[in-house]
Amino acid sequence: MRPSSTATGSGGLPPQLVRNARLALLLVLAVYGVACLRDPMGGHLIDGVDLAIHETGHLVFAPFGEVIQFAGGTLFQLIVPVTFLVYFLRFAPKRDDFAASVMLWWIAVNLWNIAVYMADARTQALPLVGGGEHDWAYLFGRFGLLAHDRSIAGSVRGLGTLIFIVALAWGYLAAVRAPAPDEVDGEAGAR
Repeated sequence: MRPSSTATGSGGLPPQLVRNARLALLLVLAVYGVACLRDPMGGHLIDGVDLAIHETGHLVFAPFGEVIQFAGGTLFQLIVPVTFLVYFLRFAPKRDDFAASVMLWWIAVNLWNIAVYMADARTQALPLVGGGEHDWAYLFGRFGLLAHDRSIAGSVRGLGTLIFIVALAWGYLAAVRAPAPDEVDGEAGAR
């Protein structure tokens, strides 16, 4: 018997199936992202995960002083997806730009959530987990920026939107142009 001339992609799947699955996921992320952007207070699926990561950040950074502890929730909320992004680009057995673009998308969504929290610093209308002091009221107050909470939040939201667009474009290019992870340097045969 002759070996099949059909190349296989990730996990032995046909490359076209992998590409189509990636494009479908990208469409879901685009629609979900627009929903998050339009209604950031909508209680979206990923918000619970991000909240747990945020709260863990306060514990992780607690030994480093009060200011860093207050900032630690937001920092950790960004550090976790950045860590995965770096992994997929530099340390994964095979570089995966598509997976990295999904992590960049996650960073964008986190920036939108962070912007909502920042904009609430003066009004403090958002319910806080376990009560306590509002992170951004404390941080902005500490550095004399409380009067600028909404303008800073607007900039963070804008940055998140720019990153969202870049993540989707990168994901699209990675899905349609790049070989599936197992198709590197002709390993899987002709396309």
